[in-house]
Amino acid sequence: MAGETVLVVGGAGYIGSHTCLDLANKGFVPVVFDNFSNGHREFVKWGPVEEGDIRDRARLDEVLAKHKPAAILHFAALIEVGESVKDPVAFYENNVVGTLTLLAAAQNAGIKAFVFSSTCATYGLPQTVPLDEGHQQVPINPYGRTKHIVEQALSDYAQYTGFRSVILRYFNAAGADFEGRIGEWHQPETHAIPLAIDAALGRRQGFKVFGSDYDTRDGTCVRDYIHVLDLADAHVRAVEYLLRGGESIALNLGTGTGTTVKELLSAIEEVSERPFPVEYVGRREGDSTTLVANNDKAREILGWVPKHDLSQIIRSAWNWHSKSNHH
Repeated sequence: MAGETVLVVGGAGYIGSHTCLDLANKGFVPVVFDNFSNGHREFVKWGPVEEGDIRDRARLDEVLAKHKPAAILHFAALIEVGESVKDPVAFYENNVVGTLTLLAAAQNAGIKAFVFSSTCATYGLPQTVPLDEGHQQVPINPYGRTKHIVEQALSDYAQYTGFRSVILRYFNAAGADFEGRIGEWHQPETHAIPLAIDAALGRRQGFKVFGSDYDTRDGTCVRDYIHVLDLADAHVRAVEYLLRGGESIALNLGTGTGTTVKELLSAIEEVSERPFPVEYVGRREGDSTTLVANNDKAREILGWVPKHDLSQIIRSAWNWHSKSNHH
């Protein structure tokens, strides 16, 4: 299996680039396919790169014929929930039309393994916590709905055409490569850890907490932060599982441990040793009180166990952000 080529669609982005690093470490050849609308050329370090858009079927066919990958990892998506509400059309065009185009090309090329980046946003507002894969899926924004539509397509493709895939529903991806070669770099940045680290570095005016009256241990939202290298490891295991003949399946990727926003901020203050101003404002529409994963199924099916805790997540992120001058 090692030595096989894997097409990493969206491989110049945050999670995609860390997965390329892990693939290369495990002996695979990662080929990045990216349109660089959100990805970074500097993040392509572990294999060839092909520029292209997932909505361009001819370009996909060309790249698949050239590299003959054994598997496809699909990370290319618009991900910002707030943006999905402002511009749902872009999300449907990229996340749904683009993915269906990629799937048609993959089937045509005889690809036997497809791993899809999904999200806990497909569950909507949690009825029970921790969330397991059997929880009802009622997404509450266009971002979550576009991911859910693709999940339904993959389920139909598996049932009626035998096309096998692993759907991975992430909770909150965080952290960076421990050697600081790549890290979290979104424009604009909307994720809590980089925003708080930027506040500690004096790159922005403090940090805003949305809502302090939630029914949690300190009134702030609870999230499940998972190290990006643990996510990467799960993707490589999912490829290996499918190449060994594994059945289609959907799995949660989280640590099973919830962290409140206040706990997150005090952990960042501890690592950075730089206090920063925090402003408490009203709740944000659509924010769930608590999102924590039940990850038993990924452990059972893939033998996957997250290795990095919150302090390692924050240390690796701090190392990347304080050294990088992208901001």
